[in-house]
Amino acid sequence: MTVGRGDDAIQPDTKDWTWVLERPCPDCGFDASTVGYAEVAEVVRRDADQWSGRLAAPDAAARPRPSTWSVLEYGCHVRDVHRVFETRVTLMLTEDDPVFPNWDQDATAVADDYASQEPAVVARDLASAAHRVADVYASVRDGLWSRRGLRSNGSEFTVATIAVYHLHDVVHHAWDVGPGRH
Repeated sequence: MTVGRGDDAIQPDTKDWTWVLERPCPDCGFDASTVGYAEVAEVVRRDADQWSGRLAAPDAAARPRPSTWSVLEYGCHVRDVHRVFETRVTLMLTEDDPVFPNWDQDATAVADDYASQEPAVVARDLASAAHRVADVYASVRDGLWSRRGLRSNGSEFTVATIAVYHLHDVVHHAWDVGPGRH
């Protein structure tokens, strides 16, 4: 779903980002080969703590360009990413080979009107969602990291690989709103 018109539109992200499990991201520099899945919970918690400051900035709701999300919109997305991954990992831990419900992040941004949400509420909800999913990761016992789950497009994950894949999303969006980027 495109938001806006022409060059000012937010273009939907149609990439399959699973490649970040195999090679470093040329944008944010995330390298999955350097991350242990057991580290994910702590990094997710630390990143969540950074969002309160990002969202408290006076210009958090301002788009740097009409075709680029504001810090507020990225914050809403990161909050929702944490919620989606909590659901997916929980499914993997409680069901055999679940197929994840589809999630259209662009449709969610429009339907939930990310741009009009209250930054302080988003900061609180993002922190809560991040800590909940981090708690799920922290509770995974050694023998369960290899449990599988599938996206509807057939992409297969283990709990370990989905944790690292999730972490790329977190790191990448921190990079998106970082100094000089926004």
